[in-house]
Amino acid sequence: MIGKEKLKGHAIILIVNVLFAINISVSKSLIPEQMPPEALTLLRILFCTAMFWTVSLFVKPERVPFKDLGMLLLCSAAGIAFNQSLFMSGLNLTTPVDASILATAGPIYVMLLAALILKEPITKQKVFGVMLGVAGGLLVILSSAHFGSGSSALSSGIPGSPGNPASSGVPQSNIHGDMLIVASNLIYSVYVVLSRPLSQRYSPVTIMKWMFLFSAVMLTPFLYRHILEAPVFRPGAITLECSARIFYVLVLGTFIPYLLIPMSLRRLRPTTVSMYNYIQPIIASLVAVIVGQGAFTIDKLISTFLVMTGVYLVTQSKARDDVAMKKTT
Repeated sequence: MIGKEKLKGHAIILIVNVLFAINISVSKSLIPEQMPPEALTLLRILFCTAMFWTVSLFVKPERVPFKDLGMLLLCSAAGIAFNQSLFMSGLNLTTPVDASILATAGPIYVMLLAALILKEPITKQKVFGVMLGVAGGLLVILSSAHFGSGSSALSSGIPGSPGNPASSGVPQSNIHGDMLIVASNLIYSVYVVLSRPLSQRYSPVTIMKWMFLFSAVMLTPFLYRHILEAPVFRPGAITLECSARIFYVLVLGTFIPYLLIPMSLRRLRPTTVSMYNYIQPIIASLVAVIVGQGAFTIDKLISTFLVMTGVYLVTQSKARDDVAMKKTT
């Protein structure tokens, strides 16, 4: 039986992945024509730095010792600075389809890292659940890629958008882009595992205000010129539609999800949180259906069942405390 707190954790991380899934297509519609990936990365980080420090003025302040600041610096590099830079650069070279495929490996990284760092057990049930999630995620993406011959609704982003490969010449697939996405997922997995102890001690606002500040300090000297040179910021270049996309990326695709992630990690194990990565391909496919560029096929129905079953199995597998308790009885 799932307790109320764990249920909240599941609801929170579900919302996070829905927002992230939509953000892939919206971000793809902005890069590289409206702004280069480096500009969008730094814009997200600077915006969230300002937002989290502003919000922190209205919540109870928390003192963070130097030791934990060092861990926050490490989490900042893994979860924001390097992760976002690698992801946006990879997305610029490849498609949301490839990005979603490669994201399905995330829970495997987290499971292995959680076993090494947090001593979480790798049970047969957990492995089987992860494999079901992999199968479900790959099924929906591969079927979509086959349906669109590499340029499906997912790879085109928003209808008529600058990110449409058919109109902009953006590569449909690129090994260098795919490798950047793999690196992004791997380093984000490090963040998910390392940040869990911090999420038990500090509020999400405290964690994120320091992480985004550290990321801003790390990246601004190297990336600020890309914002100054971004086509979208030339006089008269920005449109209402483009402004709406930027708003989504900054607020709904970055600020809100990063605010919610520590809340979910406080209630759920890292492997469980990472399992919700498999929701992203399904949501992305549903977005394609809504905009009239896809259909909800039997493949998507089967993949939904596989993903949800996998999430349930990982959720119900034994945690470290359960195993320890069994050994002492």
